[in-house]
Amino acid sequence: MKIEKFQEKVMVSGLLAGFEDMEIYYEQADGLSCDIYQGEVDRYETSRTGGLSFRGIYDGKTGYAFTEKIEEDSIDYLLEKAKANAELAEEEEPEEIYAGSGEYEEIDHYSDAMDTISTADKMAFLKAVEEKILRNNSKIYSVNTCRMIEQSNERLLANSKGLVLHDRKNFFAIMFSVVVKDGDETKSGFTVKMTKEFDTLVADEIAKEAAEEALSYLGEQSIANKKYPIIFRKDAAVQLLGTFLSSFSAEVAQKGQSRLKDQVGETIASKHLTIIDDPFYEGGPANRNFDGEGVASKTCTVIENGKLQTLLHNRKTAKKAGVETTGHAYKPSYKGTVVIAPSNFIVAVGERTQDAIVAEQREAVLITKLSGLHSGANAISGDFSVAANGFYIKDGKIVAPVKQMTIAGNFFELLKEIKEVGSDLYISPGGTGAPSILVKELSVTVD
Repeated sequence: MKIEKFQEKVMVSGLLAGFEDMEIYYEQADGLSCDIYQGEVDRYETSRTGGLSFRGIYDGKTGYAFTEKIEEDSIDYLLEKAKANAELAEEEEPEEIYAGSGEYEEIDHYSDAMDTISTADKMAFLKAVEEKILRNNSKIYSVNTCRMIEQSNERLLANSKGLVLHDRKNFFAIMFSVVVKDGDETKSGFTVKMTKEFDTLVADEIAKEAAEEALSYLGEQSIANKKYPIIFRKDAAVQLLGTFLSSFSAEVAQKGQSRLKDQVGETIASKHLTIIDDPFYEGGPANRNFDGEGVASKTCTVIENGKLQTLLHNRKTAKKAGVETTGHAYKPSYKGTVVIAPSNFIVAVGERTQDAIVAEQREAVLITKLSGLHSGANAISGDFSVAANGFYIKDGKIVAPVKQMTIAGNFFELLKEIKEVGSDLYISPGGTGAPSILVKELSVTVD
């Protein structure tokens, strides 16, 4: 049964069963993942997950039920289960079913163009890129990861107050881990490309970039242990920002677990930093028209020229703070409880390229990869001490790759010491985006 017809039947049957108010939330996610190794399919997996949650007010209490079967015989099960659940509830007042926002964007975030390319053609493209990488240079030893990922997501939220919302999205990503050898030295590089338009991918260009990324780490040198001006390459900047995303959640702040608590309206960063959460960013992987509570999504300026304009709210945290929700309620799954999560959380770009920023540095370090972020970073205090890879810059030129480093500092202090942001932009498959970022200095220790 189609979900639209199913939700109509649930609402009618629910009213007849004595429910005073009802809401359903439906989500389905389809995925495909394929690995190529030495020209052959090494792994091929497809997945489909999802289901429906029902929330209803019965005799003044809230009851819940869930199902993965969108079939007529599931309706009675949902209603009976939710009714029994409500009868056991001890709440003093029922949860509110949201009536809806005034206006909603009706943007289809799904690229039908991706469906016109067969899976076989996508796999053939992946094989071609792998072959071109291996032929690029005699120092290339192997392509350890040659993978494509395709994902789509569909949601529907409807309630007995007449609200019916629907959206869908998809994206396609390819990734390569390339191993290179030169004598006794072995290094690797990782490259990711994400798109909603398959014909924008050029095999020669991707292979060249993936090969050069790995080759660039050969010939590493040591540098003095001290503080250096740091340029985070755009993908490394995304890694660092993503580690501290929870700090921007009003729920986390209200629990006293974010240094941004009570900082709205205050200058918390350099004037060069603006961060926008954009649920409608063209090609964005985290696009959405409404949040997990049915609130209309909207573009939200989180930091503007260094000033914290807002934290990310759902209806509960907004009510507690005495502000309007920003539409950032999120359900990790159809069964999940509502939490707070950004959509496309993007640092606004500057005017100059990374190369132009590098050219002005007398001595600096360009950071290209971070590792150990989950164990080496404290999201509450902002302190971090993590392994890093990158390059030494002298007199405006990249001199050589640096032996593995440890960089240490504090995220919240780092925000205040941003000197410039670049004009380039990288957005991860999770929706966090940033350009290259120059900060005043961080402690660098070569292992």
